[in-house]
Amino acid sequence: MSHYVTSACMPRKFGSATRKQIISFLADKASDDGSGIWCSKGTIAQNTELSKSTVKRTILEFLNEGLISETGKRANSHGFTIEYRINLEQVEALSLTTKPSVQTGFTVNPVPDEPPRGSTVHPQGGSPRTPNHPLTIHKPPTRERAKEADVNDLVFEKIWNAYPEDRRRNRKTCEAEYTRAVLGGIEPNDILSAALGYSATTTGYTRSKVKFSDNWFRSANWESHIQQQTEQRKADAMALASTLKRCEKWITTRNPMCKHITKPQVKALLENGTVTAKMLALAGVGR
Repeated sequence: MSHYVTSACMPRKFGSATRKQIISFLADKASDDGSGIWCSKGTIAQNTELSKSTVKRTILEFLNEGLISETGKRANSHGFTIEYRINLEQVEALSLTTKPSVQTGFTVNPVPDEPPRGSTVHPQGGSPRTPNHPLTIHKPPTRERAKEADVNDLVFEKIWNAYPEDRRRNRKTCEAEYTRAVLGGIEPNDILSAALGYSATTTGYTRSKVKFSDNWFRSANWESHIQQQTEQRKADAMALASTLKRCEKWITTRNPMCKHITKPQVKALLENGTVTAKMLALAGVGR
């Protein structure tokens, strides 16, 4: 366990709560130079309560980004386990979660940026920062950001209402995890779709088999749903491309099967530029 590596990772932005959770677990297993991380992906998944597929994908992302690297293999009862190293230089190049204090230089009689803390003879603790201190003044949101925040709030409300009512818990925690995920690049509607899917799938389950909402959000359970949706979209796109290719061949050869080509398929062929209106007319295909 290395407090040095952990303290280097914790104040950095890794893009999402899931990525931060995994890098923190790896840091906890590292030596002070970031090396010596020897734990299987199954062990990481078990301890972080994430799915193994999520762990595998995130580790691959870290490797591609240079945040970690493989340093060797160690034999075990199942074959071998890869040994990793956290590249501290890459980690320290990431942006901080909070802005560092800005020092504007020094004057002969500097003006204190904090209020007096009582008499100098018997100093007393005072307010750590004045209400109008520059770091406590927040810029008002722009119209675009305000509108986006309203939309996100609306989507979260739909997610909250979609979740099984008797398993809702710690709304504040759920909303915080939702916000963290959205800031990390997850589409709000994808989380909503996952919540609706989970609610439909668990209908009829005994309550003990359905996660409490705060656990569902903490575990980022929408990730498997999003992955399935992405794979399904890819499969649908490939199927559509194959169908359009077949329709294009029918039109080019003026095959009698042209009568089975639908209007949406005609529209897609025209948009792709693979056929022209003249070719459609010659093949007897109506628009």
